[in-house]
Amino acid sequence: MKKIVFLTGTRADFGKIKSLITILEQNPEFEVHVFVTGMHLQEEYGYTLIEIERCKFNNIHTFVNYTHETTMDLTLAKTIEGFSAYCKAIQPNMVVVHGDRVETLAGAIVGSLNNILVAHIEGGEISGTVDELIRHSVSKLSHIHFVSNNQAAKRLIQMGEIQEAVFIIGSPDIDSMFSNQLPDLPTVKTYYNIDFEEYAVVMFHPVTTEIMEMHQYAQTFVKVLLEDHQNYVVIYPNNDLGSRCIRDAYKELKTNQRFRVFPSLRFEYFLTLLKNACFIIGNSSAGIREAPYYGIPIINIGTRQQNRAVHADIIHADYTEKSIKEALAQVQSSRVKVTNSDFGQGNSDQLFLECLQKSDIWKLNHQKQFRDS
Repeated sequence: MKKIVFLTGTRADFGKIKSLITILEQNPEFEVHVFVTGMHLQEEYGYTLIEIERCKFNNIHTFVNYTHETTMDLTLAKTIEGFSAYCKAIQPNMVVVHGDRVETLAGAIVGSLNNILVAHIEGGEISGTVDELIRHSVSKLSHIHFVSNNQAAKRLIQMGEIQEAVFIIGSPDIDSMFSNQLPDLPTVKTYYNIDFEEYAVVMFHPVTTEIMEMHQYAQTFVKVLLEDHQNYVVIYPNNDLGSRCIRDAYKELKTNQRFRVFPSLRFEYFLTLLKNACFIIGNSSAGIREAPYYGIPIINIGTRQQNRAVHADIIHADYTEKSIKEALAQVQSSRVKVTNSDFGQGNSDQLFLECLQKSDIWKLNHQKQFRDS
């Protein structure tokens, strides 16, 4: 039996790996562990550990990694310390990490430096800002790559990764998006006390490389939303540096009847809300990944998603009041269609399982090799 530990630090990355954890939990060939840290354990972001516990996974371990000094380097250091102790205790055969978060980097460092196979979900993509540095660093620390598409696979091979270690499985959140387990809209609206007939979704995250400007960006964004006529479901930003500026700005929205503001939403409930929204506005990857699959109009603000793979018509705005207002005027007549379903067919979990059931993957050399392309 192979022992596999998944690391999750945010509601977003858990949504991406949930189907992968679930399918392995159901297979007697694997003993699955889930290391929960980061935003999941912070009250101000909705304490989303509850969502993980609802899944009733067999082995869930929690570790508080945030400090009073919420800088990424200190979070990285503390996560390495906690995850290292956990891996020494359970001795996993594989560490699975996702994306481009600082917790992801910690997991890859611990695995690679302790001679444990590291599998990276959704490497080879272009994130923009500091996230891109982290994503590519994780790729170089990882032995196995489960990627969304051919383009991501080509980038990893360009970076010197060996082709035998790159597996195209699509984006695992697509598994959930088209699942028949999603709740219906009335159920979601009742659960969250949302009484809007029509609404748009707001997801606006800090950009760590623009930290000095984030306060002004958040103030301008909120001002435009308050002057608009639309109803909005607003979801808190992630906990990157600059998050407090956005959360403070959102205080103005909480007393306005056109807004419902939430620290977090259950992932499947969020998908139902997104699927039925008039549009999504902000700078979340949900506007790049999930929204196009549902045909939802998208307003992308600023630089956070710059250079991300985009296969839909997206309305781009800068951080100015004028630009955001113009985008809002334009989005009213917009309807999006995916031009290329480049993130899989909703069977990532099955492809992931099939890869792990093959003996070859467990024989990959722990000593990383750079292969010239």
